[in-house]
Amino acid sequence: MQQSTYDTLHAAIIMDGNGRWATARGLPRIAGHRAGSEALRRTVESAPNLGIRSLTVYAFSSDNWRRPRTEVSALMRLFHTYLRRERDKCVENGVRISVIGRRDRLPLMVLPEIEAAEKATIRGDKLHLRLAVDYSSRDAILDAAKRLKGKGTREAFSEALGAGDVDLVIRTGGEKRLSDFLLWECAYAELIFTPVMWPDFNESDLASAVAEFHSRERRFGAVPKAALA
Repeated sequence: MQQSTYDTLHAAIIMDGNGRWATARGLPRIAGHRAGSEALRRTVESAPNLGIRSLTVYAFSSDNWRRPRTEVSALMRLFHTYLRRERDKCVENGVRISVIGRRDRLPLMVLPEIEAAEKATIRGDKLHLRLAVDYSSRDAILDAAKRLKGKGTREAFSEALGAGDVDLVIRTGGEKRLSDFLLWECAYAELIFTPVMWPDFNESDLASAVAEFHSRERRFGAVPKAALA
């Protein structure tokens, strides 16, 4: 397992707090999700300048289907709109879009937008934006294990999951858990929890998290360098 350099940082964000942000302002929860989509745009625009080359964001977990039907429907419409609205901008800015998670349960209107966004942005080389939608890490691990039939190396398992190690995980909204997000990939990730609600998250917050990441000594189970001096 290799320590990341400044130019190859793989970050992941659990975008939490949209509903509470809206409720605190007397707004419907979907207003918080709309504001959250703007926070995602800001984050995608600023990430490459901070050395982030891969960014995975938790947009909709498999457990989120338990939410009220009206909220789920609104979230799917918002996802559809985001993909259509941001596709050309991502092409222009060298951002590649990939969607991870199940697709068989997504509304039919969303699937063509996913395929169009992935196809149009496939050459993006400045940032790989991975949107986790209807995603469960435990389900992804089970699926990878079935495909490998109990054989293979750690590297083969990571390849079956479709991603490398995550270096930095940021969770907004004050909660302190991973919530079934990239459990294999985050084995040695640095975790940062912030009370900032996702709609308020900005470039300064992201920069602070990246700076905190670089201030930590990543040992991957080895002895601290100071102890060897």
